[in-house]
Amino acid sequence: MTTLPNPQDLTRSKLAQTSAGVHALVRQRWSPRSFSSREVHPDDLKLMLDAARWAASCFNEQPWRFIVGANPRTATYKKLLECLVEANRQWAKAAPVLMLTLGKRTFTHNAKPNHYGLHDAGLALAGVMLQATSMGIFVHGMGGFEHEKARTAFAIPDDYEMGAAVAIGYLGDLSGLTGKTLDQELAPRTRKPLEEIAFEDSFGQALAL
Repeated sequence: MTTLPNPQDLTRSKLAQTSAGVHALVRQRWSPRSFSSREVHPDDLKLMLDAARWAASCFNEQPWRFIVGANPRTATYKKLLECLVEANRQWAKAAPVLMLTLGKRTFTHNAKPNHYGLHDAGLALAGVMLQATSMGIFVHGMGGFEHEKARTAFAIPDDYEMGAAVAIGYLGDLSGLTGKTLDQELAPRTRKPLEEIAFEDSFGQALAL
């Protein structure tokens, strides 16, 4: 029988192999599926959301909005959990905080389309993730949720586009994970090399660094 790593060993194994000098918070951030039932204190959740508040945005529109289930006892948490696809629900139900990110489709000052609303909401979520990492808290963003079910459940206006469902909490042991989910949790982290994502002169021509 294979012995599963404890949370500390798993965290060490997930440390990103970056170029020297990349900030420790970037290297340490990763998206687990194994969460502890330990409560995220409201003050810590407030800090994460305040970090999001200071993200950059086009015309300083600040188009991000967050629907937050601050603990599993709230009606909001229960509705968010029901909006997740089954594969995500199975592991995310252990996380003590669930959230949904939204981006406003139009600019407030002129009602014209804002093509960067969801992009900027993603920047705000990155702020949540890095602030959480600095406090030993983990964040996992998910695309697997039922958009229209969420729109109805929370009366989300048509002017807001949904970004990601999010699980937030402390790292737990892996005993609750099985099959593909466990395999994903144990798999080494990988990223495309820089030459596949950073170009110059023409698309696909690697930037010389």
